[in-house]
Amino acid sequence: MLKIFITGRPGIGKTTVFMRVVTNLRSRGYVVGGIICPEIRSGGRRLGFNIVDLLTNEKGVLAYVCQEGEAGPRVGKYCVNVSDVVAIGVNAIKRALERADVVGIDEVGPMELKVPQLKSSIYEALRSSKPVLAVVHRRIISELAKVFSDARVYEVDYNNRNTLPQVLLPIILDFLAKRR
Repeated sequence: MLKIFITGRPGIGKTTVFMRVVTNLRSRGYVVGGIICPEIRSGGRRLGFNIVDLLTNEKGVLAYVCQEGEAGPRVGKYCVNVSDVVAIGVNAIKRALERADVVGIDEVGPMELKVPQLKSSIYEALRSSKPVLAVVHRRIISELAKVFSDARVYEVDYNNRNTLPQVLLPIILDFLAKRR
């Protein structure tokens, strides 16, 4: 089982590394499914995060800045949109486990883990025989690496963020070639 965790401080380029690997795998004919959670920005301010199915491009809202008196799971100033997380995120990971060569998860973080159904789906993917490439929030990387001790952890920094995709891609390609 190949599990690769990408971590690092905010804004360092984890998602860029992740997407470069995904794009390279796809250009070689491999199917990559799972989720990506890009920021929602307006006027230079972050308002929240979307959740996007990597196979279907179906999109919903993962979390957004909470309004006064709003209920539901909170992470900092953000309220997690449980219905979209379940409808998009959980189904995206299930679909990836059924149809994809590689499961991609960007990211495994506090917002995603606030929804028990998505947490369960993420853990199911990490326990599966499918290769998984996951961006993991730096606050939970040590905990997750203990649970999945066979995972390979790569920390993105200024020195390696441009070359790390070329390090990760051959590892995944070699694993996939051995499975064929």
